[in-house]
Amino acid sequence: MKKEKIPPVSKNIFRLATLNIPGGGQVTVENGLAFVGHMDAPDGTTIIDVKDPSNPKILKQIFLDDGLSHTHKVRVAGNIMITNVEQAQRHLLRRGEKLPAVYNQLASSLGRPPNDSEIAAALGLPENKLKDVHQFLNNGYNDGGFRVWDVSDPSNPDLLSYVRTHGFGVHRFDMDENYAYISTEMEGYVGNILVIYDLADPKKPVEVSRWHMPGQHIAAGEKPSWKGYKNRLHHALRVGNELWAAVWNAGFQVIDVTDIRKPKTIASHNYHPPFPEPTHTALPCEQLIDGRRIAVVVDEEHEHTPGQPHAFLWIFDVTDLRNIQPLSTFYVSETESPWSQCKGRFGAHQYREKIDGTLVYVTWFSGGLRVIDIADPFLPKEVAHYIPAAPDGYPSPQSNDVDVDENGVIYLLDRNHGLEILKLENV
Repeated sequence: MKKEKIPPVSKNIFRLATLNIPGGGQVTVENGLAFVGHMDAPDGTTIIDVKDPSNPKILKQIFLDDGLSHTHKVRVAGNIMITNVEQAQRHLLRRGEKLPAVYNQLASSLGRPPNDSEIAAALGLPENKLKDVHQFLNNGYNDGGFRVWDVSDPSNPDLLSYVRTHGFGVHRFDMDENYAYISTEMEGYVGNILVIYDLADPKKPVEVSRWHMPGQHIAAGEKPSWKGYKNRLHHALRVGNELWAAVWNAGFQVIDVTDIRKPKTIASHNYHPPFPEPTHTALPCEQLIDGRRIAVVVDEEHEHTPGQPHAFLWIFDVTDLRNIQPLSTFYVSETESPWSQCKGRFGAHQYREKIDGTLVYVTWFSGGLRVIDIADPFLPKEVAHYIPAAPDGYPSPQSNDVDVDENGVIYLLDRNHGLEILKLENV
């Protein structure tokens, strides 16, 4: 018997349009154009005319030459677009680096050469991924970095430069018309750090400074107090002369860039442990709320462990950066989505990276889009939500990123497939 398709679930939100495009990691909307960075090759970046949001039109699709990288993040300032270049399957392949040692250990304990299924089980990888691991071990990966484009003609982007960094390459990042604030691996460091590039000549971006947490610069003799890549920069967002940096299992930190060549840490707050999910994004509101400076922080759900909380949203009082105080949190219950028991992540992921009022637009993977009013920072309240239907061929929606244009139109991007264009009502 054919299973009945579950339709979208919404409150105070209606849909204007749906665009049938491959899944993405980031959507950025500027001046009537939506820019989407896709999760998987060969799809790279799609530029969409959304001047009429009920009738979106694809202007340009940029494709990748091979499957070694993905370019799932994109930002635009003026006529300049930046796309990341990051190793595809990076976490899987990083685990695969242990293959030679695991092979030798298994051969010694078994008294014979291990087969592929035994090697895959020891590495914690699907057996069908061993071919990719061998290719990576034989050839390495040297393509990580970022590309800079001229999009003055959005239907015909012009590649201006390609800056290679190191290791996995570049993950999420921020930019303005002067600088790019890049989260990347760099030689001599463990985990992603911040590298700031001057964009005065977008054909030749110039590194102006770096920032890292103590313990990351192993080439300088520093020793991390954590295991592996638990503590690293996810990305940093510029607010005036500050950068607000989410640093994964180290919480969040605030960096002073009054002197762009000498970034320095001026605040930090870490709630790991006991909370298990890593810090994804941290950003203060543009305005004071009840005389307080308020920051919103979101964690990213990964493989959920039963008995532990799902990733959720935090509200902090950051009036005094020397004394950061949590005020409240916001959760979505598993009972609030028809998809919570389906395969796929459930908890929080990301919010619109601009808080110019009291509404925060948050993606909750299979919990969909949640619109949360933080007018009372001690008691955030959901005022609207939109939970998409599952894309064809997938067990659940995976709402991954969101942006809102100057007219209040919402652009909700699924990790696996589809862009939905939405509008608030009765709020």
